[in-house]
Amino acid sequence: MRRLILSLLLTTLPAPLCAAPPPVIAKAIADPARPKDDVAADPVRLPAETIAFAGVKPGMTVGEFYPGSGYFTRLLSDVVGPKGHVFAMENDKWAEAPNTAVLRAYGAHNVTVDVAPLGTVRFAKPLDIAWVTQNYHDLKIAKYGVVDIAAFNRAVFAALKPGGVFMVIDHEAPAGMAVDDIAKMHRIQKAQVIREVEAAGFKLANEGTFLRHPGDDHSLSIFDKAIRGKTDQYALKFVKPK
Repeated sequence: MRRLILSLLLTTLPAPLCAAPPPVIAKAIADPARPKDDVAADPVRLPAETIAFAGVKPGMTVGEFYPGSGYFTRLLSDVVGPKGHVFAMENDKWAEAPNTAVLRAYGAHNVTVDVAPLGTVRFAKPLDIAWVTQNYHDLKIAKYGVVDIAAFNRAVFAALKPGGVFMVIDHEAPAGMAVDDIAKMHRIQKAQVIREVEAAGFKLANEGTFLRHPGDDHSLSIFDKAIRGKTDQYALKFVKPK
């Protein structure tokens, strides 16, 4: 499922001007072992900006929800390094055996892949960062799994260390969009995400604008040819108070 979405979204876009990423992130992005499809997606997904915004550093424990083919999983594995760990939590309705096997083989030293129903939160260690990119809206789509979103966010809160970060990136939706339309458009309003996540006890610490595209018509599905690869996305960094 994630592979299909990525293939639909990919387009060649110029990366925005930004400060040079920390060396450990630059090294991960330049890793020659990265698949060609991942490298081709970089102009759209902006991994340097995304990982730096979340604050991922060597030695951290990261919980990644819905890794798909592992685009970010591989990068996170390289950045946290041998003293860190990445716990990848996949939806059992999306999990593709070849992808799961590749992820396990790629990061056997510091990646653990778990497969469970959508909305499951279970990690073997307290997290420094919890991470969901372009999939928070999927928690609202019943065919992928029925999720109690309040319980999900509370569980993420409990899984994090005090001061830990919950990072959410998703596609902006038009004001007043009905919940039923999320399944059609694969978008969710930023205000709704903030409201739901803060209700679990988190505080919004920062908002990244590096994935914003003002020209996006929010009334279109993210798969529409007119805007695919150029959707207006928000990056939200929530913190669990110490």
